[in-house]
Amino acid sequence: MYILFEGIDTCGKSTQIALIKQRYPEVLITKEPGGTEFGKKAREILLSDSLASKRAELLLFLCDRAEHYQEVLAVNKDKIVLSDRGFLSGIAYALANEDFDFDTLISLNTFALSSYFPDKIILFITTEETLKQRTSAKTLDGIELRGLDYLLTVQDKMQESLSRLDIPYLLIDANDTIETIHQQIITYLALSSLN
Repeated sequence: MYILFEGIDTCGKSTQIALIKQRYPEVLITKEPGGTEFGKKAREILLSDSLASKRAELLLFLCDRAEHYQEVLAVNKDKIVLSDRGFLSGIAYALANEDFDFDTLISLNTFALSSYFPDKIILFITTEETLKQRTSAKTLDGIELRGLDYLLTVQDKMQESLSRLDIPYLLIDANDTIETIHQQIITYLALSSLN
């Protein structure tokens, strides 16, 4: 089973993934970008926000996605794989950056992923107030420095895109307690059956 954890920065995805890994060590954890050696280099470039062209940014995300598919997803189809971000983020950031066509973005991602889309998506939804509070407590990367309005637009694009896809999903209120969110995810993914 391939599961995407999606959401904008500071929404709590990484915390929940770490809790699942603690409880279910056999689950494979990965991320985009950065889940491969190439991905680590691509992540550095992307988080520095140094590319002038938003098309170049999109293509670098897609390069990372294709490599991630080849190196991680294709060889672990018999495992439970949790990915901290994936194609949904890629589409949402592209739509927030420029007026790209949704269907074109789906085609490009289908190509990059060799048509291997996640079985389920968990999308964390946060508020401006929570986002402001959490981002003020950390050093911001180049993408986060684009501002709160930009990040909230990306979140809106994630939700809009998700509603147009034929993939089961769970919306998480990122303002709930860590334990409440954890229980919702465990129940949704039926991971308790692994015990």
